[in-house]
Amino acid sequence: MPAAVADIVDNSIAAQAKNVWLQFNWANGLPTITIRDDGRGMGEAELSDAMRFGGQGPARVREPTDLGRFGLGLKTASFSQCRRLTVATRRGGSSVEVRRWDLDYIAAAARDWHLLKSAAEGSESLLADLHQAPSGTVIVWELLDRLSDGEVDEETSETIFLEAIDRVEEHLSMVFHRYLEGPAPAIRIFINGVDSAHQVKPWDPFMSDHPATIRRPVERIYTRAGIVEVQGFILPHKDRLSAQASERFAGASGWTAHQGIYVYRNKRLLVAGSWLGLGAPRRWTKEEAYKLARLRLDITNAADEDWKVDIRKSTARPPQYLRSRLRVLADDARQLARQVFAHRGNYGARPPEPAVKRVWTALERDRRVTYRIDRKHAAVHNVYDLAGDQSSTVDAMLRIIEETVPVQKIWLDATERGEVATGGFSELPSKETEAILKTVYRDLRRRIGLNPSTARERLMQMEPFNQYPDLVAALPENPEC
Repeated sequence: MPAAVADIVDNSIAAQAKNVWLQFNWANGLPTITIRDDGRGMGEAELSDAMRFGGQGPARVREPTDLGRFGLGLKTASFSQCRRLTVATRRGGSSVEVRRWDLDYIAAAARDWHLLKSAAEGSESLLADLHQAPSGTVIVWELLDRLSDGEVDEETSETIFLEAIDRVEEHLSMVFHRYLEGPAPAIRIFINGVDSAHQVKPWDPFMSDHPATIRRPVERIYTRAGIVEVQGFILPHKDRLSAQASERFAGASGWTAHQGIYVYRNKRLLVAGSWLGLGAPRRWTKEEAYKLARLRLDITNAADEDWKVDIRKSTARPPQYLRSRLRVLADDARQLARQVFAHRGNYGARPPEPAVKRVWTALERDRRVTYRIDRKHAAVHNVYDLAGDQSSTVDAMLRIIEETVPVQKIWLDATERGEVATGGFSELPSKETEAILKTVYRDLRRRIGLNPSTARERLMQMEPFNQYPDLVAALPENPEC
């Protein structure tokens, strides 16, 4: 249903509508859906043509803003959901024109297809709002036979109907987000109401307005089917987001599922988050480490054939001549996203610290990655100094830790449950964090002999203390014993 409703909204946008009103009515088990817009409407001949199956082919030269393709959208979308489709339209204050396809009526007629010229008996009230408007179109879906998935229990069927409304809203907020954005949006969509509380809010998959989002340069690629624009976005790490923002921008399917390339045609979303079969030597899959990588890709409606846009306008495949360049641009975003993920946002929109000392280092040998503890890290080095003749015992302990890092278990937990917490340092500073910080500071001052300014500077170059500049700045001149 979400894709079917979006197909109808495409027609409203093409008709230059400013508002679209969706009304879902359960009607005691005889549900109806009406979609009304305030666009320019149609005359009698145009309406009859719009109700014809395949009235306009995909090879037809269309207006640049046209969101259609095969001339099947209205009918295919409607009959994927209902057995009775009524369309009423009015242009420039003229009389209201009505046409209806009724599959039950056609089945009874056995041989002929009759396009009826009135609403079904008892359904006239569903068209009433159009009679009060100077122009516009109303689509009415009745006899919704695909909604309940075979359920006969009325309470269960009503629950399915109500859940469908939520799914439609989620879908429209994403597919048309670029039309819905801004103080003066190109179009407004309302569901079961006419005020702002019922207005569909845009869901921007790129978090374009967030200050920590990394925006890559826009690349314009000139092709035989028009200009293709590509821009990469690396979303902020969740540590830089409030809990509410993290939940909202995770989307309906979660952060990992929404990574990838978003393909738009005339600012209307076709493909929501896919790597489009790119990648080498194997095709990329949706992995946790790249969940913050998203790319916006714009094509024109002249590129439908090159991109193999299907009748549902839900799939698209990049042409061979673009794949290598798209792979380079996508890989750039993926690698940046991996850095932000691995370093918990330190590679966000602001520049990273120039020389952060990390306890763990990654070494690649024979195409295998191993993880080792940096013996030169200040905190580790201090332990060796304290151990004196027993330093070999310390080294043995560290080697055991290195050889037993549960890499596979950590990766499985991150994949199945989302990002794995790294411990107390990943949260707000606690008493334990402050105590460890003071211990390291005392060693830098008393054992190594650094002055207060140099010791604080060294701490700001040491992970994880670089995340707490206020705590480092507050350290006393003379550390406690």
